[in-house]
Amino acid sequence: MEVFHRGKKTLAAIRPETVLVAGVVASAVLTGLIWFLGRWLDDVVLLPDQGASWYYWKLPEPTVWTRLSAWAGYAAHQLVFWRLIHHAQTRVRRYSAGLHRVNVVALAANAGFVALHTVQTHLFYDGLAQDVSIYSSQGSVVLLLVVVLIMENRRRGLFLGRPAPIRREIVDFARRYHGYLFSWAAVYTFWYHPAESTPGHLIGFFYMFLLLLQGSLFLTRAHTNRYWTVTLELAVVVHGTLVAVMTSGPDGLWPMFLFGFLGVFVITQMHGLGLSRAARWALTGCYAAALLAVYALRGDLAGTNEAIRIPAIEYLLVGVLALLAWGAGRLWALRAGAGSGRGTSTG
Repeated sequence: MEVFHRGKKTLAAIRPETVLVAGVVASAVLTGLIWFLGRWLDDVVLLPDQGASWYYWKLPEPTVWTRLSAWAGYAAHQLVFWRLIHHAQTRVRRYSAGLHRVNVVALAANAGFVALHTVQTHLFYDGLAQDVSIYSSQGSVVLLLVVVLIMENRRRGLFLGRPAPIRREIVDFARRYHGYLFSWAAVYTFWYHPAESTPGHLIGFFYMFLLLLQGSLFLTRAHTNRYWTVTLELAVVVHGTLVAVMTSGPDGLWPMFLFGFLGVFVITQMHGLGLSRAARWALTGCYAAALLAVYALRGDLAGTNEAIRIPAIEYLLVGVLALLAWGAGRLWALRAGAGSGRGTSTG
């Protein structure tokens, strides 16, 4: 019993900064492992690329075993992660500056499932992409980012530091249950792809590992560090821009992703960092200057409207999700009221 309590004290004494640095290093190591092993996938024969809606990295002739290996691995990973989140919410229920034992279990479980998926790729290759649309993987991450905007609405606002009129119960619901959605987005996207070693895959895997790290640190101060969380939001800038350059070249749509996601930072995310007004104006000016410079060099100043697309989509989705959540809450309240009325009726 003394050893048990000593272990708990040791975990609680770990600094949040140490946890984050170690987690980022571990994420880089796991990404490097996928890169190193990728050379043994060079002989996998794939079908020719068939356009934007086609996912290239899947077997021409899948089997029951290739499908089962991917879906079984994904289901096990997802259920274990959800169970750990539920345990933390119902049994632990308090924040700590260091780690809880359940955090250590979550970190180990995620690392184990990353290793499992890597082995599964080399034995069977296919991920979930064989059976679901490429847009489901992209959409899951977009949904995650949009829910973060809703969760942070009261603290940092939605438009230039001003909150959107989103009901408190909607924000509270998102804050309480976001872990289940975010873990699904990260785990689903991770298992969607085979553990390939192309630059696009490696950038994506590193980002997913950071999200899995964040999900594993529930109920710790590291999980709520505002600089760390906004870094995770901004990581999509790097991922989206680099993948766009790799797929469409230097003359492609990469500025739309770069300035679109950075636009969300300027409009919303930087207002939660405690920056001075002068600093915010400076960042806004740098953003505008870079936007105009890039499109001027491309000879297409009219193309600056591309930068509006991603913020417009995200803010529109914020409204749609808030309305759906409000409607679902109203229906639930009406149903509960009707059930209560039937239970107490003496008619």
